[in-house]
Amino acid sequence: MKFDIPESFSRSDYKRKFSFKELYLSFVYAPRAILKIMSNKKSGLVDAQFIERLQLAVTEVNGCAACSCAHTSMALRLGMSNEEVSNFLSGSDHFVKPEEAKAIMFAQHFADTRGYPLKDTYDTIIQEYGKQKARIILSAIQVMLTGNIYGIPFSAYLSRRQGKPYPQSSLGYEIGMLVGGVSVLSVSSMCQLTVETAPINIC
Repeated sequence: MKFDIPESFSRSDYKRKFSFKELYLSFVYAPRAILKIMSNKKSGLVDAQFIERLQLAVTEVNGCAACSCAHTSMALRLGMSNEEVSNFLSGSDHFVKPEEAKAIMFAQHFADTRGYPLKDTYDTIIQEYGKQKARIILSAIQVMLTGNIYGIPFSAYLSRRQGKPYPQSSLGYEIGMLVGGVSVLSVSSMCQLTVETAPINIC
């Protein structure tokens, strides 16, 4: 299946670049976070559009073209308007709902700190939404950050194939992240089963 990034999402440079170590560590927590999101789809504890807005906020901070494209389609299928999606991807707070504002800000902070938010910021989310909803919110953010870490070199590789290589990238980095990411996924999945730590970061 061919996947092309629309011209409107193309980037000529990295907004943010991650290391292989960050990719691996994000994979450690991704399976558990994905299971939490899947469980929420059945329970409906956190609204699907709310989750999508959180993930768009993370993607805006990191600047992943592939993730922006994919989540725009998802958001539109969920009933969000073009204007709302565009605002989130541009960093505007015009469509942020008052009851979701703290979670959106936490998502941006989580992305800004590369998955290492200050503990008291997550405590604020627990106080605002309760432990169950807070864990789902965190999981949605973790999944999106993992997607961005992998999606950014994927975006760069696609751009390279279209004759527009990212200036701060290299073919070796892109292939290394993409192939290496697949190879460590199973290993990191096993590691995460033994990890018992406070859910405030990805590593």
